[in-house]
Amino acid sequence: MIAPLTRLADFHLASEADTRRLGEDLSLAFKPGDLIALLGDLGVGKSTLARAAIRALIGQDDLDVPSPTFTLVQAYPGRHPVSHFDLYRLSDSSELAELGLDEALESGIALVEWPENGGDLISRATIVIELAVSETQGRRVAIAAREEAADRLARTFAIRHFLANADLPETKRRFLLGDASSRRYETVGDESAPLLLMDAPRKADGPPIRDGLPYSQLVHLAEDVAPFVAIAGALGRAGFTVPTILKADLEAGLLLTSHLGKGTILKPDGSPDPARYRASVECLARLHDRTWESDLPIPGGAQHHVPSFDKRAMTIEAELLIDWYVPEMRGAPLGEDERERFTETWAAILAEIEDAETTLVLRDYHSPNILWQADAIGLARIGIIDFQDAMIGPIAYDVASLAQDARVDVAPELEAALVAAYVRARRETDESFKPFSFERDYAVMAAQRASKILGIFVRLAVRDGKPQYRRHIPRIRGYLQQTLNHPTLSALKLLYADLGVTEPR
Repeated sequence: MIAPLTRLADFHLASEADTRRLGEDLSLAFKPGDLIALLGDLGVGKSTLARAAIRALIGQDDLDVPSPTFTLVQAYPGRHPVSHFDLYRLSDSSELAELGLDEALESGIALVEWPENGGDLISRATIVIELAVSETQGRRVAIAAREEAADRLARTFAIRHFLANADLPETKRRFLLGDASSRRYETVGDESAPLLLMDAPRKADGPPIRDGLPYSQLVHLAEDVAPFVAIAGALGRAGFTVPTILKADLEAGLLLTSHLGKGTILKPDGSPDPARYRASVECLARLHDRTWESDLPIPGGAQHHVPSFDKRAMTIEAELLIDWYVPEMRGAPLGEDERERFTETWAAILAEIEDAETTLVLRDYHSPNILWQADAIGLARIGIIDFQDAMIGPIAYDVASLAQDARVDVAPELEAALVAAYVRARRETDESFKPFSFERDYAVMAAQRASKILGIFVRLAVRDGKPQYRRHIPRIRGYLQQTLNHPTLSALKLLYADLGVTEPR
């Protein structure tokens, strides 16, 4: 019955707990559009597996998941909407359309028991799970899937194997985060003492776009977990609060780390907490006070070379604005003259900051990546969790990342106060610090980062099917409009007004 698909795995399930655990593990690989066909006689555990998968997908372990034997379908809203179908009582496969299966698959996931009563439904399935009574004890299950889904399932099985090697063979796993990058995260274990799993398989480089290199190499993005391990070690040794790495499989791209909690630098209403933002920028000042090695050790004898945030990387990032944002906004790509003007303008601006102070910059230092440690004091209050793309670059970049937070509205008054707090903290420990040069560098880096983010958010929406990023675009435009008033950016202000990126003033 599952011949058209690729046979992926066979399991022996000794207990109902094993069945539930398998359902939970499988759910971590499901995505919208998946049709999961559940085969097997009465009493083999199809409903047990489906119920566990649904609870894990919705994120509620005590969620009431009744059998849809009589209703035929039960729907559950969530991060990924889930519909649970039971076709045992379906009298004719033509009735399937009335149950809304196609609609459910447009934006969500469908788990279907007794799919054989749905005509050609099994041949349409993304994943087929067949359960049967074991000849010895318990249940046996065979899983098959189409190629892309098989890759996802193989990954979730590899994670379970990784956890078993970490002496956590039966630990609970729950989805935590999967966002703009290819990385995703799970919480592992009980809520009282959770650990964090980073799932970051090595990324394909993609096609070359310039100088024979792909985008990831041109802008020095981390392509595996080794940079995270190296930089976490360096930051931890220097006294900064970062996740402790408990187990690592660098080849597989899997890390098990400590969990820094759920505390944020935001108020309960989601707005910035000024005191916590100030503590965050002061932590940044201490980080920038230090001299950092460019080559950092990785356990096992290897090293990670921290790349330089060079002009080429800055320019290519800024060009995301004209590659994605402007064409969508105007409905047409830029002309050659416009692109040439863009390149020349940015070349002149970046030449002005050649003498900018540089050190280790974390690159994504803003509210989603800063976890407040309420029980700590001083620098230890700031938990830093995202730094695998760190480079040696202008210090102003990280300050702009925080003070112009892409995810929340930072009022101009708070932005100014944060920049002033950073300058004060740096001057207290470094008499050679140059506030006026820093002000110029801050404006340039803020404009460069805003240009990049506008392009990335449109790319995420258009190319990657993540329209939720569009809601941040007005905020980023507002930051950019404000930043362009700096005298160093006068030519860029005119250019962006001509392109329609910002409004002329």
